[in-house]
Amino acid sequence: MTRYYFDVRNCNRLFPDKEGLELSTTDAAQEEAVGAAAVMARDAIRRNPAGLMAIEVRDDNGLVLLVEFHWTVDRHRQS
Repeated sequence: MTRYYFDVRNCNRLFPDKEGLELSTTDAAQEEAVGAAAVMARDAIRRNPAGLMAIEVRDDNGLVLLVEFHWTVDRHRQS
């Protein structure tokens, strides 16, 4: 088992994960990060018309993978 840390980047701010999760594979860490990113995206889009967020997944040896999303909400008409 490997301990993976899921650091959250919101624009230019980094929120490091100090506890991490023990998971059996990098694929499992990717699934965890993608699921968390989906929830973050849903909440972020409700609050902001544009932005960038990321989850930087690392182990004790450094960065393993990056899940990053950018969004823009363009309103073409007011209702």
